Amino acid sequence: MNYKKLAEDLLKLVGGEGNVASVTNCMTRLRFNLNDVRKVDADAIRKLEGVQGVVNKNGQFQVIIGTDVSKVCDELHKLGSFGDNESSDTSDNETGLINKVLGAITAIFTPIIPALAGSGMIKAVLALLKVSGLVNVGSQTFVYLTFVSDTVFYFLPVIIAFSAAKRFKCSPYLAAVLGAALLHPSFSALNQGGAPVSFFGIPITMISYASSVVPILLIILAQSYIERFAKKISPDSVKVFLVPLITILFTSLIGFSLLGPMGNLIGRGLAVGMNFINDRAGWLIPVIMGTFTPFFVMTGMHYTFAPIQQIQYATLGYGTILGPGMLSSNIAQATSALMVALRTKNKDLRQLGLSSSMTAFMGITEPALYGINLKLKKPLYAAMIGGGFAGLYAGLSGIRTYASATAGLAAIPVYISDDLSNVRNAVITIAISIVATVIASIVIGFRDSVAEESLQEINSQNTKGTSLVGELSIKSPIPGEVIPLSDVKDDVFSKEIMGKGIAILPSVGKVYSPVKGTIEALFKTKHAIGIKSTDGVEILIHVGMDTVELDGKHFTARVEQGSSVNEGDLLLEFDIDLIRKEGYDIVTPVIVTNSGSYLDVLPTEKSFIWQNDTLMRVIP
Repeated sequence: MNYKKLAEDLLKLVGGEGNVASVTNCMTRLRFNLNDVRKVDADAIRKLEGVQGVVNKNGQFQVIIGTDVSKVCDELHKLGSFGDNESSDTSDNETGLINKVLGAITAIFTPIIPALAGSGMIKAVLALLKVSGLVNVGSQTFVYLTFVSDTVFYFLPVIIAFSAAKRFKCSPYLAAVLGAALLHPSFSALNQGGAPVSFFGIPITMISYASSVVPILLIILAQSYIERFAKKISPDSVKVFLVPLITILFTSLIGFSLLGPMGNLIGRGLAVGMNFINDRAGWLIPVIMGTFTPFFVMTGMHYTFAPIQQIQYATLGYGTILGPGMLSSNIAQATSALMVALRTKNKDLRQLGLSSSMTAFMGITEPALYGINLKLKKPLYAAMIGGGFAGLYAGLSGIRTYASATAGLAAIPVYISDDLSNVRNAVITIAISIVATVIASIVIGFRDSVAEESLQEINSQNTKGTSLVGELSIKSPIPGEVIPLSDVKDDVFSKEIMGKGIAILPSVGKVYSPVKGTIEALFKTKHAIGIKSTDGVEILIHVGMDTVELDGKHFTARVEQGSSVNEGDLLLEFDIDLIRKEGYDIVTPVIVTNSGSYLDVLPTEKSFIWQNDTLMRVIP
């Protein structure tokens, strides 16, 4: 992969340097915070070599690259002066309380996951050395590995504070001071004394904040407000020391007296809830995670489970939320991609399946998910079945993780404890995931891409325009604002009764042909037109809601039924202003009426589209 070329192409297709507020990366994704997401050409980005897929979520445009993502990110930073602050403007683009909370948790915990995973793997190695007898428990080597691996967990409030401050747009260095204050030896000594403690007459609840999660999140949220207030009231001449003084003093008082104890109660409440689920239905969470982790990964929701997992480690000493279920799912995804590689006749698909399955077995599933399983659909279903069965066994056998690690074969040591049945059941879970996924893959099958060598032969024989293997592109017949079909105020369209598609709020009163084909239907009222492409895709363009009642008024047809048209030919004209004055909604659904004949119809992710841009991709 040419990382420099990919970075240059990406920067151009996301709208250029001026449109990028910041860019950073996680394990497999580039995360762009953009000034105007409408400038992004998502369809062109998908086609770039090295791009596995794109996700536009919570105001953040994400490009899935795979395990080489950091190299592409480095090249991007050489091309522009944009920052790497993940939180730049995403909060302004998010709507709804749930989206804001999930977006905040994801932004805070994504950067610290490598530190947690790295320390967790050291713990795993330590457990392996201990069980094998290679290291004595009392040896200096054992002590060294123990405190090194424990450091990130003990000082977790400091690390979370720094990351949260970036999200909440306040000083990360003052935040680190507040996080460290919770762990200061003097406060710990007061905590062990047992006597009542107060600061300036304010009673303080004595709590150990080591490894805690919720208290520091609340404290840094408070810091963001206090710091902004301090900047507002402080004269410029003394702002350099007065703002930190006010921020640290008042935030620490509120933190120790109110927010810290409140966060501790919330954390304990979550722990009690998790214990209740484990006691009553311990199998449920691993089944859910084993089955639906691909969708959590697609939406980024898997990052939001990280704080709950850390609360489990801090209160119980082990985790059940992420590890068992994600192990089941990741192994299933790897197996499903490998099955495609072993059975396909397409050389490129085989190579991608082999490479992506190997990384998925190690716990990095996005190349397999976006490159193989999601695109072909049926391999994804097989992985969900295999992951669900394995998750059921993981839950019934009660396996636990004792450290954070990427869920894959390399993480088996995190299941090692004094009770070796735990790691044994983890290995059995892996075996079940593989076997169940293999069986599901054989039963379900998948629609193979024709071998590359055969494509040229098919192309030369295809003189009648029949459907070729590979996705079919449907261009936009109208420029305008893109609206999800589910938002259209007509159940016939919003419930996809007519078929899958998308809607456009037109900015111009002209309809152009989205494909090369034939006019199959032209309603006498001229408000709707049906086209069949030379590839066999049947498309309905329905201008406005209930505009059939206009009986053709304000519409002018430029073609006749049965006419042959080329892509971009003018089909229809209509007067937007006059139709609106008549009281009609001009939202225009564009529907693939025979979408049941295809694996899927994927609409554009753009919020505004120009005529002749790709509106939908039809997957044969």
